[in-house]
Amino acid sequence: MKGKTQALATSAVMIALATALSLICAVIPFLNLPFGGGFTIAAMLPIVIVSYIYGTWWGLGTALAYSLIQLALGAFTGGGYVISLFTVGDDNFMGIGAGIAIVLIDYIIAYTLLGFGGVFRNCKNKTVGLVAGTAFALSLRYLAHIISGTVFFGVWAEWFFSQEGFYSIGASILNTFSGTGLYIVYSIFYNGLYMIPEIIITSLVAAIISRIPQIKTVDLK
Repeated sequence: MKGKTQALATSAVMIALATALSLICAVIPFLNLPFGGGFTIAAMLPIVIVSYIYGTWWGLGTALAYSLIQLALGAFTGGGYVISLFTVGDDNFMGIGAGIAIVLIDYIIAYTLLGFGGVFRNCKNKTVGLVAGTAFALSLRYLAHIISGTVFFGVWAEWFFSQEGFYSIGASILNTFSGTGLYIVYSIFYNGLYMIPEIIITSLVAAIISRIPQIKTVDLK
């Protein structure tokens, strides 16, 4: 019972830390993209660490709880994006079914996948185990956003790549891809603008964190 109580307490602290970091980053304009998504500067690492310490199943439960908090924040902060998905007449409204699917993929599934951060926890090298788990978990979240972006936001691809600033790369993409292929490239590109740097930065922070004595000597449950 003591071990479970400790795990619950640790998870609660890590969820609070991850939420606080995400909120701080949400109010910094240059960290956020105009059409959704943004850098959180290692805000997801606390959830990954829970999975690394207590295992994947516990990590998935913690990540699910975190996803619900992110969903609530998406509904009541930053202009209420989640609510706008279900508001008839709003620019974000695409139908109730689409709204539910977006919420499931971009919030519930995407953030719950962070619970896979502990899949390499048994690696002899703790740094490798934590960094590999971090990169894997965040890559799964990236994949979830790619799927959502392709299915629900791909129609913006042609407009997006036609914007000033893309120059030859935008024209090259539009000349090479069309239809579903263009939607996929757009989703990979757009979501990659924030997820790829996020994966790199969080993995680097994970490497540093892994050398802290409390993590380096942690007794994996």
